[in-house]
Amino acid sequence: MSFIRLGDYNRMTVVKETSFGVYLDGGDEGEVLLPARYVPEDCKEGDELDVFVYLDNEERLVATTQEPLAKVGDFAYLETAWVNEYGAFLDWGLMKDLFCPFREQKMKMEKGKSYIVFVHIDNESHRIVASAKVEHFLDTSFPPYAHGDEVDLLVWQKTELGFKVIVDNRYPGLVYKNQVFKDIRTGDRMKGYIDTVREDGKVDVMLQPTGWRMTKSLGDTVMEYLESNGGVCLLTDKSPAEDIYRQFQVSKKNYKKAIGDLYKRRLITIEDDCIRKNEPKREQGGNQAKRKEKRLKVKK
Repeated sequence: MSFIRLGDYNRMTVVKETSFGVYLDGGDEGEVLLPARYVPEDCKEGDELDVFVYLDNEERLVATTQEPLAKVGDFAYLETAWVNEYGAFLDWGLMKDLFCPFREQKMKMEKGKSYIVFVHIDNESHRIVASAKVEHFLDTSFPPYAHGDEVDLLVWQKTELGFKVIVDNRYPGLVYKNQVFKDIRTGDRMKGYIDTVREDGKVDVMLQPTGWRMTKSLGDTVMEYLESNGGVCLLTDKSPAEDIYRQFQVSKKNYKKAIGDLYKRRLITIEDDCIRKNEPKREQGGNQAKRKEKRLKVKK
């Protein structure tokens, strides 16, 4: 390979075996050590391995088969492992903690507390570092989304309007509080759905899909509930909204749409105090015989 992606995954070839690990072909960067504790069983010279490459305590390239909680270019929610006079060190799942210098902190980080950060390579030191000033790293280009598109969300922070989120590890977004029907916290990862991309490029996000997709998804959930509860659900379109949310984590409006769709498809019966799963109708013997006779005539 001609170059190494620092702070990312690389496919590298074993070129030398030693008692303390194996050396991998780092191309222009020379050989890179994979310590013995991370070497797979039966590994031999010539094998290709997928490894994560970062810097050890002496700023040398080192490889690992461990999976970090984030790589360069990722936003992540990481816990502070320790703090010294230079900054904070975050646990990102590797032997060496991730450094966040004081200049990249919005507030002084404290041991044991977690923060949303962006992982990048510092232009001056060329080390992998974290920054809590995540707004500096969000994409300012116009987002390429349409209403209803499914996206990945990282909950960033709570505001008076709702929750700021990071969309697809790239764009800033907002979920309004009247769209939130479940408990969410900073650091949560979840699926979301684009509501609107405004003319200024700001993205409004929903936590639930709309239209047929929502109806179909929730309808499947309701049918699964009926299957595991003797075909009966005590929640109807007249039940309190909080009871519906407690069971299915959706609004009453969306629940009514879902069971209305199931009713139209004749999958359920809606009664005053419950909904019931309809059992498939069994054909009587006479009807079955007539249909069998008709099929035989068609074949002839």
